[in-house]
Formats: sequence, C-alpha cells, structure tokens
Amino acid sequence: MKKLLQLTAAAAVLAASTLTAQAQDSMALVVSTLNNPFFVTLKEGAETKANELGYKLMVLDSQNDPAKELANVEDVLNKKIALLMINPTDSDAVRSAIKAANRKDVPVVTLDRGANGGKVVSHVASDNVLGGEMAGKLIIETLKGKGKVVELQGVPGTSAARDRGDGFNKALKAAEGLEVVASQPADFDRTKGLNVMENILQAQPEIDAVFAHNDEMALGAIKAIQAAKRDILVVGFDGTDDGVKAVQDGSMLATVAQQAGKIGEIGVETADKVLKGGQVEEYTPVALKLITK
Repeated sequence: MKKLLQLTAAAAVLAASTLTAQAQDSMALVVSTLNNPFFVTLKEGAETKANELGYKLMVLDSQNDPAKELANVEDVLNKKIALLMINPTDSDAVRSAIKAANRKDVPVVTLDRGANGGKVVSHVASDNVLGGEMAGKLIIETLKGKGKVVELQGVPGTSAARDRGDGFNKALKAAEGLEVVASQPADFDRTKGLNVMENILQAQPEIDAVFAHNDEMALGAIKAIQAAKRDILVVGFDGTDDGVKAVQDGSMLATVAQQAGKIGEIGVETADKVLKGGQVEEYTPVALKLITK
C-alpha cells in the first residue's frame, strides 16, 4: 500500500510538472478578426516566429466582437497559457480581457491596436499617427494644397483609427486650401467602405481625394468611385497584397504600408523576452513606408 501511495504521488508530481512545462511553452494570440487580410498576415508572422522559437501558439478569432474577445481570453486563460498576445477589437472594451489576464498573473502584449486600461507589458505597432501624416502630406502635395477631401474612418474606439485620423488631420491643418467634406466610419471593412462611399458620392458633388484608414475600405471606395464614373484620388493604409496591386494598376494613388507579418514576429520575440525575464520596451515601433506607383 505504501509503495502504491508513493507511485501515485510520483505520478501526480510528474503530471503537475508536465502541465507546468506545457504552460511555460504555450502562448495565445487573440485576433480582432481573421476576416481581414492584414490580420491574417499578422497571425502568420506570429505563427512562424513561435514555431521557430519552440512555442505552442493558440490563435483565436474575436470576429470584431468584444464579447467574443473576452470569451476567447477567458478560454485561453483556463488552458494555463504563459503569455497572452492580443490585437484588440476595441481599445476601451479590451480592458476587461486584459484585467482577466492580470488577475491570473499572465503577462499581456498588445499588437497593432493599443489598450486604454489594464496592465500591458509591451505594445508592438506601427506609428499610426505618423502614417496618417504621411497620407495627408501626399494628398496635399498631389492636390497642390487645394481641394475637397473625404476621410473613411476605421472602427470607432480603436487606437489605430484614432491615431491615423489624428495624424491625417494634423497634416491637413497645414494646408488651408484643403477641406474635409465628409468623415465617416466604415469599420475597416471593404463592403462598408463601398456603401459609405456611395452615400458620400451622392451627397458631395465635388471630391478630389479620399483617405481610408485601411486598404479594405479604400478598395471598397474605389469600386463606388468607378461605378459613379468619378475621378478621385484614393490613399489607403496597411500595404496589403490587394492594396499594393491597386497602387500598381493605378486605381489607388498610394498605401501607407505596415508590415503586418513583422508585427506578429516582433510580438512573439517580445513575448519570448518577457518569459525569459528580459527587459522589453513599453512600445516597440514597426517601420512604415509609403508605396506609390
């Protein structure tokens, strides 16, 4: 009996140590939506780097729903992950998910979009304010400082939409001859970009340029512009494959290219440093570049 108890205790210790080891080499990535090519590329970059560094990476899709996001985070926390990477659906709503991780002492790294609460060890993203400025300056230069401009905003409440808009409008203030005649959200979605642009085209007889907070909305806007047979410059943001193709074929003036895969890769590298007790920056910027024909 004594020997049996010893064997049972040893088995329990082994099982516990196995679970601990599994937790130490497991991390999760909760993505706002995988219905957007940008975030698919981000996910792929993270998966490649996690595999290279020997981590098991769980990826969950929040489908642009904060409630789904919180459920996803609670799910992975119950699986005893070592670290949570999250690309928020909404910078305010994500606080609940981050605080859930904080309560379990699971470190959090945010990717592409920041969080307005909870404890985050590091944020990995492009400088969205600078990117918005780059788009604005290109439009100013192309229109020679005069004209009427439309802004298609991303998901309200996300740091990416806020920062890109802030940078864009900051640039436009330097050109007194440019007027923003419409600024409406289309939620980073191609179909919504098309529908919102159709309505704006009907309401605004004069439009010279459009800045969309991402390529998906820009591509939707281009379809609406082409259907209306209007000649309007369009600048997107993200540098997705479809966005770059549109620049190359001349239907889009430019896209401010983020390196989505790089954000995912650097996110995992940052997570690796955190788990090994290393020092990480509160914010790690990922370089942008303007892609024109």
